[in-house]
Amino acid sequence: MLEQIKSTAAYIQSKISMTPEVGIILGTGLGGLVQEINIKHTIPYEEIPNFPVSTVEGHSGKLIFGELGGKNVVAMQGRFHYYEGYTLQQVTFPVRVMKFIGVKNLFVSNASGGVNPDFEIGDLMIINDHINFFPSNPLIGKNNKELGPRFPDMSEAYSKTIIAKAKKVAAANNIKVQEGVYLGLSGPTFETPAEYNMVRVLGADAVGMSTVPEVIVARHMDMPCFAMSIITDLGVPGKIVEVTHEEVQHVAAQAEKKMTVIMKELIKEL
Repeated sequence: MLEQIKSTAAYIQSKISMTPEVGIILGTGLGGLVQEINIKHTIPYEEIPNFPVSTVEGHSGKLIFGELGGKNVVAMQGRFHYYEGYTLQQVTFPVRVMKFIGVKNLFVSNASGGVNPDFEIGDLMIINDHINFFPSNPLIGKNNKELGPRFPDMSEAYSKTIIAKAKKVAAANNIKVQEGVYLGLSGPTFETPAEYNMVRVLGADAVGMSTVPEVIVARHMDMPCFAMSIITDLGVPGKIVEVTHEEVQHVAAQAEKKMTVIMKELIKEL
């Protein structure tokens, strides 16, 4: 695994002329942030050794290098999911590589189902904690000390410092934000009403099929994380309707402009 990470990192470094300090993972329908990046290099996933290839609509499959908010960034336009048949180690492989090419902070976005009755479709939620309900954990297996400790601390999975800054940025730009706990499930089915209820009972505010594995791996490597969900559907009794992937993409695209403002300003302030 370590050799693969190092060889992939070396390949990427041979193609770029910069050191990214912020890594960004863009979720379903959230690729528009890329338009704000002053792009210097683009590498399609299929050209990168050892990289998985995204198979989901709304995930285009490119690594984008450039400048955003005055900082060097690398953005994953299209992420990988457990439900595509990848292992959690494959899903999180790009996060490992990011660390090895110089990334210090990880920013993550996703589309998720809101189970908090106070939420509305289109709301932005800053994730302040998560519950791992995937069938596994990306750190299972032999631990390599060069990557991180055997038992990483998860008491601050999401950086309190960055969250505080994000709230200030949102307030300054008159953007309403929610805050809450994200529960990660494997998918690919959207949740049943009983499952939405379970998620709420367990103490989460939103549910989705990503983010948790990437954050676990980032924290294993001591990278501070910041994550935002766009609430694209509601799992609240009386508000549950049939959901399609297309609708999720549409709502995400509508709310994305606000999220882009927060991400861009936040990166500027790091």
